[in-house]
Amino acid sequence: MKHRVTAHLTLHRVLVFCISVLFVICASLIGSSVSVNAGFMPQAAQQTPPAATQTAPAEKTVEQAQKNIQVLNGLPASQLVPVMNYMGTSLGVKCTFCHVLNGDKWDFASDDKPEKGSAREMIKMVQGINKANFKGNPAVGCITCHRGSEHPMRVPQLPMAEPTSFAETAPTTPTTPAEKPPTAEQVLAKYTEALGGAAAIEKLKTRSMKGSWLTSNGTTLGYELYQTTPDKVYVVLNTPKQGVIERGFDGHIGWEKSQRGLRELQGRELSQLMRNTDLFRDIKLQGQFSRISFSRKDKIDGKDVYLLSGIGVDGKGERLYFDVLTGLLVRRVTSTPTMVGLIPEQVDYEDYRDVGGMKVPFTIRFYSVDSFFSSTRKLTEIKLNVPVDETRFNKPPAPSPAP
Repeated sequence: MKHRVTAHLTLHRVLVFCISVLFVICASLIGSSVSVNAGFMPQAAQQTPPAATQTAPAEKTVEQAQKNIQVLNGLPASQLVPVMNYMGTSLGVKCTFCHVLNGDKWDFASDDKPEKGSAREMIKMVQGINKANFKGNPAVGCITCHRGSEHPMRVPQLPMAEPTSFAETAPTTPTTPAEKPPTAEQVLAKYTEALGGAAAIEKLKTRSMKGSWLTSNGTTLGYELYQTTPDKVYVVLNTPKQGVIERGFDGHIGWEKSQRGLRELQGRELSQLMRNTDLFRDIKLQGQFSRISFSRKDKIDGKDVYLLSGIGVDGKGERLYFDVLTGLLVRRVTSTPTMVGLIPEQVDYEDYRDVGGMKVPFTIRFYSVDSFFSSTRKLTEIKLNVPVDETRFNKPPAPSPAP
């Protein structure tokens, strides 16, 4: 959520940033198409998911995890913060618009503010429109009418702009035969070759990286990431105010160490971490979609790109843009369907370089509906297939009690 009213809230948001974005982004950050996000890249359908993922407990719904839920019943608990951010951004407001903040303590269950009641009515209206007109699909959402404003525009603002006149029909001239578009399979195959080829990908066993993380408010964080197949991961985030935050998974136990102490990751946090420790998530794209097809030829920053559109095996919408000349992935947009609308997240990949026979991007830009979670990663060092100290992944010993 957008609010940074007090130091307590700032601490909370930084930790949320680490939990819901760091391991979603960093765990897949340097693989050839290093995607982010916040837990939205699906596991490859042709790979066997880790045992921990298969046996992960079913996620709670918001009414099971929170108090006084009246209209978001059935929403997965992991979608609550993204949905709140989406609604706040759609209206151009912050958390305090609907929720009560007493000093530095939030009372999210309180109904004291009438705006919260209005929000419930709007959610029911959106659900009703989509159910009656779009077979329940989230075609209409908060942003459809509000467009960043607390109140939607009800009447046109005068003077109205003059309508654009129709261009005169240009004379017909002989043209060359239209270019035959490639298939999605051909685009993905070219991407594999552009990365270094299938043989190089199969040899990939470890990776490590160091770099800087620039947040949307101008704060620069430092981080390191270490991974080994099939699922071990260790990440360090260096923050200017909250100190060092570490997270890891040794194949059996997930953990976090920070100024708040040492704790194990369980339930949704552990399953989320496990879902995002696949070393090949952004390299082996084939098999990640229930359906995918070539959409059109487009342009990004003046360069020709091929757009593939599809549905991930997790049900999320996917748009992937590949440079026509190089074959490399330059943008990935993932849309999460929720009961209040589609929530998009975008990752741009730049500055591809050769590292150990594979191409990897050294600059990654992440865009979210909440600008706080938008950021830019600039990598200064990436190493592939080098020995990684296995002790990094192990849960640290509990700190000694204070004398």
